Amino acid sequence: MKKLFIAFALTSALFSCKKETTTPNNSGNNTTDTTKTSNDVSISGFDCEGLKIVGTLTKDKAASNVTATLTYTGGNGKTYLTKSHTSTGVSGLSATLQAGTLANGEGILVYTISGTPTSAGTATFAIALGGKSCTITIIVDEFTQNPTSGYGPNITDVENNTYKTVFIGTQQWMGENLKVSKYSDGTTIPNITDNALWASNTTGAWCYYNNDATNDAKYGKLYNWYAVSKTTNGNKNVCPTGWHVPTDDEWTVLTNYLGGLSVAGGKMKEVGTTSWISSNEDMTNTSLFTGLPGGGRYYIGDYGNIGNHGYWWSSTEVSTDAAWYRFLNIPAASDADRGDNYKISGFSVRCLRD
Repeated sequence: MKKLFIAFALTSALFSCKKETTTPNNSGNNTTDTTKTSNDVSISGFDCEGLKIVGTLTKDKAASNVTATLTYTGGNGKTYLTKSHTSTGVSGLSATLQAGTLANGEGILVYTISGTPTSAGTATFAIALGGKSCTITIIVDEFTQNPTSGYGPNITDVENNTYKTVFIGTQQWMGENLKVSKYSDGTTIPNITDNALWASNTTGAWCYYNNDATNDAKYGKLYNWYAVSKTTNGNKNVCPTGWHVPTDDEWTVLTNYLGGLSVAGGKMKEVGTTSWISSNEDMTNTSLFTGLPGGGRYYIGDYGNIGNHGYWWSSTEVSTDAAWYRFLNIPAASDADRGDNYKISGFSVRCLRD
């Protein structure tokens, strides 16, 4: 094995708050208690307008990783049991709150949306707990076949960084390198600047190239493999919700669609010398992938190759200390090369839609 450092869709949500006119155990025909909720559970109010919905709903497609997080105030610290609300407007969905305990004061409730919407339109859930209620309204999109080329809708990560997306064959990729410093659940990823600490670290970490924050806007951050792999980062996702770090096989789907490793690189590189130190006629960026030479961080902690190499992790492991990655470079202008490297190396990340 060579150890070379070669060089949501937008979701519309409308919310309304109202005082619940029924008890927590009798919130209407569309609400089912899996087990009876304690009668002494109470809150003073929901922040209905501040409700956060993650994920999207599409007609005839099973809901996956769709949640609604609702803040409440005035909780009395009592335990509530599992409660499920079925949808109206668009049928086939439910919003389930797993059993838990209210905070004394302010807290949050997380409802998991499951099921398969039977039509496009508006799905409504009547959420009720502790003497208060909210009406949650989510738009269910009509299914449309993705195009095989061209830009898609922008996406946003947990820190509100916005990225272009691009359709390439059957896949939808981010058209820019990842910049986030937190996992999608809000957990902070450590920034390690010291070379010795970087070289000895075997948990998730990121850095700016050469520890220079001005490189972030153009090239994004560099991550070790421990940050991108769910097997080593506690099953967390470094990509925006609904997106993931591509496997080695998924990278192969991309390069095969573009004609194979020997020619895909030219179709993936940004054109010109604004970023790359030299250019040639093979660099066309016809895929709109817009690969940049962001360089990387050696396994010993040093930096190198900005301007002439770009490196991107896959989520696929090779051995206990190495993983697969892809790279573009100037000497092989047309190539999109594949290799394995130390997991403690620092590479860029491109996310792929689930």
